[in-house]
Amino acid sequence: MVPDLKFEKAAVLLLAHGSPDSVEEVPEFLLQVTGGRPLPPPVVEEVKHRYGLIGHSPLTDLTRQQGELLRRELGIPVYVGMRNWKPFIANAVKAMVGDGVHRAVVICLAPQNSRTSVGLYRAALFASSFPFTVDFVESWHDHPLLIKAFAEKLQTGWKRACREAQITIPIIFTAHSVPMRTITEGDPYEAQAKETAALVAREAGLTSGQWRFAFQSQGMSGGAWLGPTVEDTITALKEQGHKHVFIQPIGFLCDHVEVLYDIDIGFKQFSEKHGLKLWRAESLNDAPLLAQALADLTRSRLTKAS
Repeated sequence: MVPDLKFEKAAVLLLAHGSPDSVEEVPEFLLQVTGGRPLPPPVVEEVKHRYGLIGHSPLTDLTRQQGELLRRELGIPVYVGMRNWKPFIANAVKAMVGDGVHRAVVICLAPQNSRTSVGLYRAALFASSFPFTVDFVESWHDHPLLIKAFAEKLQTGWKRACREAQITIPIIFTAHSVPMRTITEGDPYEAQAKETAALVAREAGLTSGQWRFAFQSQGMSGGAWLGPTVEDTITALKEQGHKHVFIQPIGFLCDHVEVLYDIDIGFKQFSEKHGLKLWRAESLNDAPLLAQALADLTRSRLTKAS
C-alpha cells in the first residue's frame, strides 16, 4: 500500500509482554517481569517447567508477524517493543528516533486496559525520552473488527467441536487474572474483559446460557486474585452434567505460555481428570481481521490528529 501523505513520518509502535527465547533465559526474564525482585526458587522452576513443556513461546515471532501484516495494511513503518524481553521498548523507541519518526500511534497488544499490563507498558514507554508525538491507545477491547475476529475463530472451532461431540458444548471465555486489589482500586480491566466476551458472544449468535466467563493464570506469588477460576468453572459444569467444554481466551491475541500451557496442557489435564473433554478456539495470531482492526484503530487516531 502507498502511504497516505497526511500520514507522512507517522509510525505505529506495538507493545507486548515479551517472552524468553529459551528455558535457560526464564530466570532473567522473570527478573524483568518483577522489576528485579527475586521469586522463590520453586516458582522459577515451575515456570521453567512450563516453558520446557511447550518447547518455545512463539509470542515474539507472532507479534512481529502481526506488525508486518499491519505495515502492509497501512503502508507506514510498524515497530515492536516488549516490556520484559528483547526487543525491549526502549530499543524500539531508539530505532524510531533514528528513522526520523514524527508521530506514533502506540497500541498495546492487550486490548483490555489494566495498570498491570497497559499501565506498565505505558510507564516503560515514557521512561525513554523521544522527540516525536505519541497517541497512546488506552484500550480497544470493544473494537468491532477485534470482536469479529474473535467471533470467527469461535464459530469455526466451536461448531467443529459440537459436531464431533454431537452435542452443544458450553463455552468458557477467559482472560488473564489480576490481583484483586487492582480491581478494588478502580482498574477497568474486569469490566472490559467481560464486555469483550459479551460482544463476541453476541457477534457469534450465542444465547446467554451457552457461555460463561472465567479468569485464568492466577499468580503463584500469593494474595487474592480475580476469579472465578477456570478450574472452578469446569467443576461447576461437571456438576451440571456436562462432559465437554470449549474455551476461548479473549484477553490474548496470540499463542504463548498462558495459552499453550495453561489451556492446552493444564486445563486439558484438569478437564480429563474430571471426566470432561476440552477444546479451544484458535488464537488470532496472524488473522487478517486482527491486522485490519489494528489498521482501523491507527487510521482513526492519525486522521483525528491531522
